[in-house]
Amino acid sequence: MNKLSLFDLLALVIHRDLLLALRRRADVLTTLVFFVMVVSLFPLGVGPEPEVLRKMAAGVVWVAALLSSMLSLARMFSADYLDGTLEQMLIAPQSLSVLVFGKILAHWILSGLPLVFIAPVLGLQFGMSFQSLWVLILVLLLGTPILSMIGAIGAALTLGLRGGGVLVSLLVLPLCIPVLIFGTGAVEAVNTGITIIPNVSLLAAMFLFALVFTPWVTAQALRISME
Repeated sequence: MNKLSLFDLLALVIHRDLLLALRRRADVLTTLVFFVMVVSLFPLGVGPEPEVLRKMAAGVVWVAALLSSMLSLARMFSADYLDGTLEQMLIAPQSLSVLVFGKILAHWILSGLPLVFIAPVLGLQFGMSFQSLWVLILVLLLGTPILSMIGAIGAALTLGLRGGGVLVSLLVLPLCIPVLIFGTGAVEAVNTGITIIPNVSLLAAMFLFALVFTPWVTAQALRISME
């Protein structure tokens, strides 16, 4: 058998996780419904003041996106842990970091990417301008993968622990605060008429840093959890 290339290996892991997710549609829909409900309830609770809604729109969307991401983190490795697939991944000749990166990417496709498409529609409830919506899409495209990559480390460290869902939230939430700050700051910069470049540049730098290091760190955390 020919040895799989890194691209083929990534595609195989992503395809497998997406197929498994299709069998558990309720889990995927729970994340999306939660995001929609949280964002939609804020205008009802705050009131119809357009200026107030525009100021809080980016923060509400980002907090809802973070909380929605937390809902699915505990499931990132748990099914593979329970059925023995994770043990096979650890002893496989292929790079564990590449396998982990495939699972992170699949998690983002299922829990992060849909939020990027839904967020602009929900942003209309807050009276966001067309330019603000485009910036919101941009920062969500940069920021939501970071949430998945940071979350993968927490999910790996708490794998198999009782109450792991609570522990992963306690580990991940403080690390995700800078993403929320810069993501919200970019949208606020549009509203105040200043440049978005500093916030977007910092988000991009965080994205590249996480892309390089989190798969390896997550792989080591999995090895520790499985010992």
